[in-house]
Amino acid sequence: EGRVEVYHDGKWGTICDDQWDDRDAEVVCRQLGLSGNPKALSWAHYGQGSGPILLDEVECSGNELSLDQCKKSDWGQQNCDHIEDAGVSCDPFTGTDLRLYTRQMTSVLLRISHSFLSRLAGGRSPSEGRVEVYYNGDWGTVCDDGWTDLGAQVVCRQL
Repeated sequence: EGRVEVYHDGKWGTICDDQWDDRDAEVVCRQLGLSGNPKALSWAHYGQGSGPILLDEVECSGNELSLDQCKKSDWGQQNCDHIEDAGVSCDPFTGTDLRLYTRQMTSVLLRISHSFLSRLAGGRSPSEGRVEVYYNGDWGTVCDDGWTDLGAQVVCRQL
């Protein structure tokens, strides 16, 4: 779950929530390879982004494989402020948090962002170790209550 951001022409930017609904969320979740109950959230529910607002008036039917295939405004053409940043929840389990999950699809790179970074520490190689997150200026560990392979896959894809 988090704010939806797209990468276009060398920049990350947000999507305006005009026309944003659960059909759009379904496409975002599908594009990211996530299952669950897609839910569209509006009015910067996950916080306001920064930088450009790259898409507006996104109208998916819900059957598309990526946002590329949905009806939408031209890149950068919008009439919004960041208070209207679109968000999604693809969460199949209540209380599970899937943040900063990134996946490359066709020509649009998409991410769900919630303002923190992660790293692996204390492992024998850069691809293993304790999961730590950087939030509000500090690095901290992640509790393993409810931790599953799905959470590990998210972190690995994020790195």
